[in-house]
Amino acid sequence: MRRAGIKDVQLKKKIQNYVKTKSNSSSSSISHGPPSYPIIGCLISFYQNRHRLLDWYTHLLSESPTQTILVRRLGARRTIITANPSNVEFILKTNFHNFPKGKPFTEILGDLLGCGIFNVDGELWSEQRKIASHGFSTRSLKDFIVKTLEEEVQKRLIPLFESASITNQVVDLQDILRRFTFDSVCKVSLGTDPCCLDLSQPDLPPLVQAFDNASAISARRATAPVFLIWKLKRALNIGSEKSLKQAVKLVHESVLEIIRNKKKNINTVQDNEDLLTRLLLAGYDEVLVRDLVISFIMAGRDTTSAAMTWLFWLISKHPNIEEMIEKEMGEVFGSVDEEDDDEVRLMMKPFDYQGLKEMNFLKACLCESMRLYPPVPWDSKHAAADGVLPDGTAVKRGDRVTYFPYGMGRMKELWGKDWQEFRPDRWFDEPVGDDHTGWVGTMKQVSPYKFPVFQAGPRVCLGKEMAYIQMKHVVASIVSRFRIKPVCENQPVFVPLLTAHMAGGFKVRIYKKS
Repeated sequence: MRRAGIKDVQLKKKIQNYVKTKSNSSSSSISHGPPSYPIIGCLISFYQNRHRLLDWYTHLLSESPTQTILVRRLGARRTIITANPSNVEFILKTNFHNFPKGKPFTEILGDLLGCGIFNVDGELWSEQRKIASHGFSTRSLKDFIVKTLEEEVQKRLIPLFESASITNQVVDLQDILRRFTFDSVCKVSLGTDPCCLDLSQPDLPPLVQAFDNASAISARRATAPVFLIWKLKRALNIGSEKSLKQAVKLVHESVLEIIRNKKKNINTVQDNEDLLTRLLLAGYDEVLVRDLVISFIMAGRDTTSAAMTWLFWLISKHPNIEEMIEKEMGEVFGSVDEEDDDEVRLMMKPFDYQGLKEMNFLKACLCESMRLYPPVPWDSKHAAADGVLPDGTAVKRGDRVTYFPYGMGRMKELWGKDWQEFRPDRWFDEPVGDDHTGWVGTMKQVSPYKFPVFQAGPRVCLGKEMAYIQMKHVVASIVSRFRIKPVCENQPVFVPLLTAHMAGGFKVRIYKKS
């Protein structure tokens, strides 16, 4: 009996060791994520959380030991979502060629973006990347962008704010900034002026309305609980898919008309600084040029306006931050004007490219705002072959692999327990003061794989530097003259479409500073 008992104990230990060994060896295949069931996957919980996907995913990621989760749902590809910087670097750089956009992504945006740079892979992407890279690297284009910004700000944006401050009317700052960036990006990309900031017009131009509708419907494809539904609606040409088809047709035809008119007059054009003229002079095909400039308009319009909208909301809650921005502006652009012996005042020099680059504290404010409210909250690739991510997560061919800037900005493992606080000083090595508003020297070199709001690796945003210049110019111009006060004190709702925005807009009153 005693020997039998010893054997039982030994057998039990062997079983426990075997189970422990198997558990450790297969830890890479353990999936953290929402409850999943045969056939339907996590469809039930996905549907329940469809209106709060960002925060739901963030919660699941925060509970995962590796900040990676697996999502399976009916009618959709197996999806891996990660907020792990090592995984992000592996996806965007180390194993770049195994994680293209993939056909599932091009299906979602293909109707609108066509074969534009943001919607293609391989040789077609590489060729467009070279074309765009050359354009963005020229000093003349950079100077043209700053010149365009100066004209838009001084002749349209500032007068609009002046009028609103005099009449004390409530305005939608998000809408104003989106109109501003659409005008600016159309001037730079197409050499045309849609005049969106003319608020005397009752409606936005048809091109802008169609662009907005096409973007919104395309984005909803990606978050549909069952992908087959939108595909069926497209095949039958009904509902939202019918609306999308009409909007895309208007966008494509409008841009092609602009291209053809430009080609007719290109020999007489003296100012060939806009991107469209450069592409046409290089002899590129009309359809390729159309798709390329549509991609640039989408990227350059909504991302920067979204980032600025959220920054103005955060500044309104932190007046000390606004004071520090003004202080930096005085240090970079201020000059003493000695009118007479009795009066000496600080004058602001015109904003130039080099001076805007030097505004590190304002850049830190923008980075901190985009950490909390990234203009593109998630981005997906599709695995071309089986593999394993650095954290041990197994990837199968065809899997949708999503890196998640919104969730990454909310991981205490990356940003500390105070991740929810708006602290621009976290972007400097030596913060000054107890209120976290001071700064010393240059900014930290934060890994783009920890802060991938502009992507990273071979697909890093070509317009990243110019986006910062545009945002700095606009924010500094407004902060130096006006105070923004939100009408509603409640926390705005962050809504993810192709680019994120505030639900219902950002209603404010504008007060002129003395």
